[in-house]
Amino acid sequence: MNLPGPTLASRLLPAGRIGAALRAVLLVAAGTALLTLSAKVIVPFYPVNMTLQTFAVLLIGAVYGPRLGVLTVLAYFAEGLAGLPVFTSTPPLPAGPGYFMGPTGGFLIGFLVTAAVAGFAVQRGLGKRPVALFLALLAGQVVLFGLGLLWLSQFAALPNGVTGLGLIKTWHAAIAPFLLGDLVKTALAALLITGLCRKAGQA
Repeated sequence: MNLPGPTLASRLLPAGRIGAALRAVLLVAAGTALLTLSAKVIVPFYPVNMTLQTFAVLLIGAVYGPRLGVLTVLAYFAEGLAGLPVFTSTPPLPAGPGYFMGPTGGFLIGFLVTAAVAGFAVQRGLGKRPVALFLALLAGQVVLFGLGLLWLSQFAALPNGVTGLGLIKTWHAAIAPFLLGDLVKTALAALLITGLCRKAGQA
């Protein structure tokens, strides 16, 4: 499928002598490292503390484009499946396939959608329109929270052995407290991405 225009990564980091393939490998490695770091950084906020992981997913998708952005998230998942402690709750929870069956499984899958939406938004020219970009990124976040809500309310295997909490309990316990923080992260991501687009000559 032909996408409308080059990615931010290709403009900000021309392949030069290293070649596009090696650049892609290096970008994926850097992206998975950023996702791991962002999962471990806890930022004090109201009403609950937050990580920077959704912020990192938005940036990776926007800079790398939808294809490489999604590939980077999948590589991050592969690291977790292999047992590496790359997720927010590893440790104390063990990494591996079982982690995806836990409370955050739906949110992790939502990262793929969020990265793709951010990449498509920038490649379609929204990087020069901060408000439109914010709304596009917010749409990706809505899908992420929707998948997280559905998974946690119906399918997630909780530590106490209970499966699912129901939609209402899940909304109040695991979604609503994080909405303000994610609005702030989405707004900051939109501003930063707009700045990067201008630097790259796309705005």
